[in-house]
Amino acid sequence: MLGESIKVRAPATVANVSCGFDCLGYAISDPADIVTISKTNDPEIEISISGMKADTIPTIAENNTAGKALLSLLEGLNTKQGFKIHIEKGIHPGSGLGSSAASAVAAVFGANILLDSPLQLEDLLIHCMNGESVSSGCAHADNVAPALLGGFILVRSYEPLDVLKLPIPENLLSINVLPDYIVNTMEARAILPKEISLTSAIKQSGNLSGFIAGLYEKDFALMGRSMVDLFAEPFRSALIPGYNAMRQSAMDSGAIGCGISGSGPSVFALSDSLNKANIIGEAMVSSFKEAGLESKLYISPVNTLPPKILD
Repeated sequence: MLGESIKVRAPATVANVSCGFDCLGYAISDPADIVTISKTNDPEIEISISGMKADTIPTIAENNTAGKALLSLLEGLNTKQGFKIHIEKGIHPGSGLGSSAASAVAAVFGANILLDSPLQLEDLLIHCMNGESVSSGCAHADNVAPALLGGFILVRSYEPLDVLKLPIPENLLSINVLPDYIVNTMEARAILPKEISLTSAIKQSGNLSGFIAGLYEKDFALMGRSMVDLFAEPFRSALIPGYNAMRQSAMDSGAIGCGISGSGPSVFALSDSLNKANIIGEAMVSSFKEAGLESKLYISPVNTLPPKILD
């Protein structure tokens, strides 16, 4: 029925998780984007935006992650249904917390429901990935997959797409700190080397395997010693003021591991207790303050749920 609408909340995510560049990610509870999707008679996609840095985000569908994802969905379904979408940005763009992914996921998830759910949840992923390519330059899934499916996600393969949900050890908590600083996603990808040495590839493969084994075995020590990034962190850490001191403060405070969330500047740490997570988070915030940056702290378990329909 035309005029029908739905409001969807999609969460922030942590991608890479140190050892899983472009193939590992998990969802957190806060912050989140809220997207309202409404059917229209006009076969166009009209976008409006409010909230964090709303004036910096394109409203032309082809240039907007949510719009592009929705266009991909409509093309895949061979329908010309029009939509009006309003994006309330709760996740700071350029934060490294999957801001673009959350908008894309919420839009596609809601539109699929308004179209009487022709696709299963997993089938929406490719369309969310196509939307993500607008901001990052490539259709990677380590943010959109956990935002859409919930939980800890391994992207085993992109061609063909093969996404696996991983177990989450009890008591595992995510500490996320967002400094008042901007890192452009495309620039953060451009700074990475085009080739990696065989030695580094072997070490990174071992780290990723060890981390996943740690999830299954609920072995926090194994997870911690596996959280070493040889692909991105050595290059991206220079883009975040005070990063090395901040990371050391987290580890000294008892973090299982600590790294850059996605492209940054947001950083994350893992903990096995709420009390310890609070101590780690405060240490990270204090360290950034010493580097001249104010920051926001978010602490939550891994969010295992798909996007939420709001009343």
